[in-house]
Amino acid sequence: MLILFSKKFEGIMSTDNPLLQDFKYAPFSKIKTEHFKPAITEAIQLAKSEIETIASAETEPTFENTIEELEFSGEKLDRVTSIFFNLNSAETNAEIQKIAQEVSPLLSEFRNDIILNEDLFKRVKAVYKQKDQLNLTTEQKTLLDKKYKAFSRNGANLPKEKQEELREIDKQLSALSLNFGENVLAETNKFELQIIDEKDLDGLPESFKEEAKSVAESSDKEGWIFTLDYPSYIPFMKYAKKRELRKKMSLAFGAKGFHGDDLDNQKNVLKIAKLRYQRAQLLGFDTHAHFVLQERMAETPEKVDNFLNELLEKAKPAAEKEFAALEKFAKELDQIDRLEKWDSAYYSEKLKQNLFNLDDEKLKPYFKLENVIDGVFTVASKLYGLQFNETKEIEKYHPDVKTYNVTDENGNDVALFYADFHPRPGKRGGAWMTEYKSQYVKNKKEERPHVSIVCNFTKPTKSEPSLLTFNEVTTLFHEFGHALHGMLANTVYPSLSGPNVYWDFVELPSQVLENWCYEKEALQLFAKHYKTDEAIPMELVEKIKESSNFQEGMQTLRQLSFGMLDLSWHAINPSDIDDVKMHENKAFEATKLYPDVPENCMSTAFSHIFQGGYSAGYYSYKWAEVLDADAFEYFKEQGIFSKEVADKFKNNILSMGGTEHPMTLYKRFRGKEPQPDALLKRAGLIEK
Repeated sequence: MLILFSKKFEGIMSTDNPLLQDFKYAPFSKIKTEHFKPAITEAIQLAKSEIETIASAETEPTFENTIEELEFSGEKLDRVTSIFFNLNSAETNAEIQKIAQEVSPLLSEFRNDIILNEDLFKRVKAVYKQKDQLNLTTEQKTLLDKKYKAFSRNGANLPKEKQEELREIDKQLSALSLNFGENVLAETNKFELQIIDEKDLDGLPESFKEEAKSVAESSDKEGWIFTLDYPSYIPFMKYAKKRELRKKMSLAFGAKGFHGDDLDNQKNVLKIAKLRYQRAQLLGFDTHAHFVLQERMAETPEKVDNFLNELLEKAKPAAEKEFAALEKFAKELDQIDRLEKWDSAYYSEKLKQNLFNLDDEKLKPYFKLENVIDGVFTVASKLYGLQFNETKEIEKYHPDVKTYNVTDENGNDVALFYADFHPRPGKRGGAWMTEYKSQYVKNKKEERPHVSIVCNFTKPTKSEPSLLTFNEVTTLFHEFGHALHGMLANTVYPSLSGPNVYWDFVELPSQVLENWCYEKEALQLFAKHYKTDEAIPMELVEKIKESSNFQEGMQTLRQLSFGMLDLSWHAINPSDIDDVKMHENKAFEATKLYPDVPENCMSTAFSHIFQGGYSAGYYSYKWAEVLDADAFEYFKEQGIFSKEVADKFKNNILSMGGTEHPMTLYKRFRGKEPQPDALLKRAGLIEK
């Protein structure tokens, strides 16, 4: 029975709380910060009531009255928490962070209340036992398997005292993860490099200096201000001639969460790693990685380790050769005796200019943000028939956000799309895709998804629009690839929709779309000079192609080092680790090129694995590269805008979500398993 509450929660009546009303789109303009906690608290109670109704039913358990009912329970809670946690990432403040710390343990407890509900599990198990007699669709079989494993893998079979131990671990992990992310954001916002003497700006592009000047002016400060936000940090490291200033920026960036102060993350890292191990042991797994990878394409830590080491074997000779060339170049140019990490981007950019006569400043005028957005929309239209119409009718959580109605060739609604492109103090760094609502079908009515991408791109200045670096262009295409996975979803059940797939498969749609950025046929659609509207010269397109493998060995080694660091925390018993930095150095030994920087630590700001969902899964980027290189080879064979291949990719990958095993879907699209040689050839690590 559904229980409706009229009780006041912290002064906000449920009837007055916009989050507890029925709404089609997130009602951002009506939401106040104080609405969140009571809304989440009440939505938990509503969801508990729904769960209790399923668990206590006196009818025989069936797929419909147990599995489907469970799948669609807690809809209100899902909508409210998606809005709240998306804002906590993209537009947070101290109040929201405090609420996150308060509600996360409640949500963790609620999830465990479901998993550890004996009566509910009995009904799920009863349906699971008769699965072969139920005449289920493929998607229904997947959902049943997923629901059963959600219980069996997460403690439903444990004795009561062990279940209580599990609850306590999950509660602690929830709080620690939030605290980790808050510290990283606070560290990023805390640092700024103020430059007063214009001579110290030597090497920096004019547009970049103008942006730094406006940052200073907005804070009523003199000179120029540079921050640890990517659009500020990366160009500074790439172009600033003064080595000691690059060192200062690099040390600040690399020391986030590693200062031994209130924002230090070392204890958080150790506690998270140890609690994850304890949790895995409690559930009968050797390590956290064994637990995670059981539900991944890679299956085991041993397979991941072999995969990373095979790539390491191929990439390391190339990386060492590239590093030696970079050392020689820096020595000849500036008499640098020993390359340090703060020299990497600067001399790599100089060498790239030297070899290819190409740098971002030549390219940026052709990549005005609005043109790149139009470009990615045009690519999506040519491949999948999608149309994007900006709308001012949909409420936004910040003026920077753009909203679009997405339709198909026949004008049917496909999705609502939010896009948020520029950095600000309340927004965490990096780029990501998320959803405010998944696609699903309930009571024969289809609900279309509300999808969002969030990035941190160069802001417009007084004299120039937002001009993207080529790396920012590929980032936009990457996140938009994730968005397409959400938009084109065509499943029945929300937990199997869009990007709800195995974690080492989720990067395929994003990484494959990056390939279009390097193709003349695609670049000609949108790469136009922001002043003259002149199309990007073919000479520059060729240089982009030529330089695409520049320092690929070093880049591969860097990615592998992150994957190996991740496994070093999660594929072992971390109980004896008490020194984060020392442990990290051991993990980096096989991939090390630059001298260690004692003041810096990667783990204390490695948000992907200690705050995001990539623990024991960072290898996924390289794993998915094998898939994307093989998939794009198919597109190139038939033409990069081949409707036949695009339809196959849409119908077998993008629309299918997690309804079947990823390798089954991939083989249906490609006709065969992916070949790693496609990646190695593209990266220039083996002969074509």
